[in-house]
Amino acid sequence: MDLQLTGKRAVITGGSRGIGRAAALALAGEGAEICITYQGNEAAAQETLELLKKAGAKNPAALKGDVKDPAFAAEAAAHMKEIYGGAEILVNNAGITDDGLMMRMKAESWDKVVNTNLNGAFYMLKEFSTLMLKQRAGRIVNLSSIAGVKGNAGQTNYAASKAGLIGLTLAAAKELGGKGITVNAIAPGVIETDRTKALLEGQGDAILSAIGSGRAGKPEEVAALVTFLCSEQAAYITGQIIAIDGGLIC
Repeated sequence: MDLQLTGKRAVITGGSRGIGRAAALALAGEGAEICITYQGNEAAAQETLELLKKAGAKNPAALKGDVKDPAFAAEAAAHMKEIYGGAEILVNNAGITDDGLMMRMKAESWDKVVNTNLNGAFYMLKEFSTLMLKQRAGRIVNLSSIAGVKGNAGQTNYAASKAGLIGLTLAAAKELGGKGITVNAIAPGVIETDRTKALLEGQGDAILSAIGSGRAGKPEEVAALVTFLCSEQAAYITGQIIAIDGGLIC
């Protein structure tokens, strides 16, 4: 299937590893020009840039900054306008966890997770939708989580931030739908990333028994869905929350 992404300009936050890296590589493989953002892992960012070049990206870029800073979102949008002339694709993937039981959770833990996962996505969406409105075309994909749909004990901050991202997606889709811009969210379940490696090693049997498919998902499987939602074939899909969780039972 030709997804018609050749020449499309894409920004992927948190794109130096995991799902973000997989999404960047998948989009590059379909011909998109790629800019990733990352917060601190310089080595991972440089490795991703090399992989993007091998995947066919002509002029991949990596911007270092913190998405929970609204000034960085403005900087990223200005960079895309200056270097690439605009942007048609935004993938809000950057996210963190800081788990703990609600009764023991410190305010700093709550604020840090919500500011990164929800506020950061809002800042990026606001800046890049402004660019897309001028073009009357765009694709925005927000990486939520199944925790934002079903909740998860020990992750009240993370679940709340990802549930908020779903609300942001639904509202933004209504605001932007008549302007040629689609806004959708993906809610991954257990995916094999650096973040879940220790969890799967320690509680793998119990976790996998709750998944209908009997296995964890792969970043590339999530990336394939991201890529489709960014394509011309997905022009009539907006305001949707799509779970990719292998049939998680609980």
